[in-house]
Amino acid sequence: MATNRRRHPRLMNQINVVPYIDVMLVLLVIFMVTAPLMNPGVIDLPSIGKSSAPPALPMEISIRVGGALSLTDRDVSGAERPVNRDELIRLIRSKQSKKPDQPVVISADKDVKYEAVIQIMDLLQQNQVKRVGLLAKPRSG
Repeated sequence: MATNRRRHPRLMNQINVVPYIDVMLVLLVIFMVTAPLMNPGVIDLPSIGKSSAPPALPMEISIRVGGALSLTDRDVSGAERPVNRDELIRLIRSKQSKKPDQPVVISADKDVKYEAVIQIMDLLQQNQVKRVGLLAKPRSG
């Protein structure tokens, strides 16, 4: 009876990794062959020419504490010129009719009420003055 005993197969406690290595090597070869053939995404950007005219210097509207207005046109002289509201609009519109891209900046004393600045901005907007901005002094330190 002892000779008639069935032999049970022994359990393997090892993993055969050779087929996994073969698959990994095949994948590695495939990637190494195909990688040089792939084109990276190239973006064809549009080109522009250089501007022949320098950008226009802004016209500066200054608002003083008492509400007095002055206009500085850096293209003409760079000197401050006291103006009233009607004259201010007339000068800016005549300048923008010649140069439509003429920017206008508003600089106000820090003690001027916010309402005065808004009134000037509203006046410019009502008279179709384009490219209006605010001028501020950068903080030092």
